[in-house]
Amino acid sequence: MVAAVGSWLDARKAGGKWRVRMDDLDPPRVEPGAADDILRTLEGFGLEWDGPVIYQSNRLDRYQEVMDDLHQRDLIFPCSCTRKNLQGLSVYPGTCRNRKGIDQRSWRMKVPSGRLQWTDRAMGEQSVSVEAEIGDFLIKGAHGFFTYHFANAIDDFDHSISDVVRGADLLGSTANELLVYRAFEMQNLRFMHLPLALNQLGNKLSKQTMAQPVEANEASRHINDVLLHLGLEKVELDEPKIMLTSSIAQWNWGRI
Repeated sequence: MVAAVGSWLDARKAGGKWRVRMDDLDPPRVEPGAADDILRTLEGFGLEWDGPVIYQSNRLDRYQEVMDDLHQRDLIFPCSCTRKNLQGLSVYPGTCRNRKGIDQRSWRMKVPSGRLQWTDRAMGEQSVSVEAEIGDFLIKGAHGFFTYHFANAIDDFDHSISDVVRGADLLGSTANELLVYRAFEMQNLRFMHLPLALNQLGNKLSKQTMAQPVEANEASRHINDVLLHLGLEKVELDEPKIMLTSSIAQWNWGRI
């Protein structure tokens, strides 16, 4: 909810639009009814979105179209490596980059040499060595599912997204997305990664760490918890939409 409230406030402070996207690319991991539950929770928190909800599972043809274009331009390559082949490696070693006639299992992006630099609106200056820290990364896995960073980059381009505001746990995906933007000659977006809500052990609050789900019937209290977490002041308890609207003026994150 930190990312949802923070991104909503950021969009409204800038006079922009707030879009909702469902990352449902991996059917075995998608719980039935989960998307509807998410939307009901957002509504219960007064988080009204602009335009239709984007379901990535409905955009597979578009992702394939982009992948085919990248293949024609020799910017991606088929890969036959298995998890066992790559066990213990933090970066793909380029095994299949220049091989021909392989038993294709997945597809990878060819990364350029040099460093990739950008400014995160919350985390400041970022710099990575593309070959040493990123490597030729997956855009379509062995099970036939497109990857998070590849699909998101295409979505952002197609829907004219200017700013991505999300949790700090996704900072590591940014370089991959920027490389997709550049490969497809897309204009870079601005990114802002907000601090995570953590438990006493320093782990992100989530289902995996047994965190209790946020309940819409306590939305007003949770909104103030989020505001405090983001270094903002509490607002008077009221209807969630009224509380959020009254918080727009004090939003001061990442105004760069």
